[in-house]
Amino acid sequence: MAAIQIKWLGHSCFRVECEGYAIVLDPFEPGSVPGCKDIQETADQVLCSHQHHDHNYAAGVTLREDGPKNPFTVTALPSFHDDCQGAKRGPNTIHVLEAQGLRVAHFGDVGDMPSPEVLEQLKNLDAVMIPVGGFYTVGPKEAQAIVEAISPRVVIPMHYRSDTFGFDVLGTLEGFLEVCGRWVRCDTDTLEVTPGMSHYTALLTYGG
Repeated sequence: MAAIQIKWLGHSCFRVECEGYAIVLDPFEPGSVPGCKDIQETADQVLCSHQHHDHNYAAGVTLREDGPKNPFTVTALPSFHDDCQGAKRGPNTIHVLEAQGLRVAHFGDVGDMPSPEVLEQLKNLDAVMIPVGGFYTVGPKEAQAIVEAISPRVVIPMHYRSDTFGFDVLGTLEGFLEVCGRWVRCDTDTLEVTPGMSHYTALLTYGG
């Protein structure tokens, strides 16, 4: 069966893997995110949504020289890190990863509703990783508006604060849970995405 594994490494950093090929998205600089363990991964590719220190620490990932064949097609879609066309925080890239007929998207630090043209390319997604903590990014209501516009199967919240990790200025997960509909708290940091999953929000547990 087709499958993509998504592992949460804290904050907005994820390891996305298929057929043994691993991509790390938005690794953060050591010590940059309170409560989050430094990124020390071995993978085949690194993708960064923008050049802020809590999203662009490619040095935290050791790239394999002779890894497996890359099954992914990666599409980079333009967006903004704020709600004023990038004037405050600049551009942001939404990455869509497709393999084995499955499509997942990482929204980086998206700060506003993407353009209609980008939204059209974000439909028919099996899973999304989207910020919900506000302040630097969209907050709960804005994140949910994006979700409702594209209707992905599984939503994985990221870039928020808890009692043990995250920036003080970020909102907690509770604000998003009030608006997101059905949610499931997972007892692990990893989700396996397979065809035909039901629509729900998956709360991954940070492994630390």
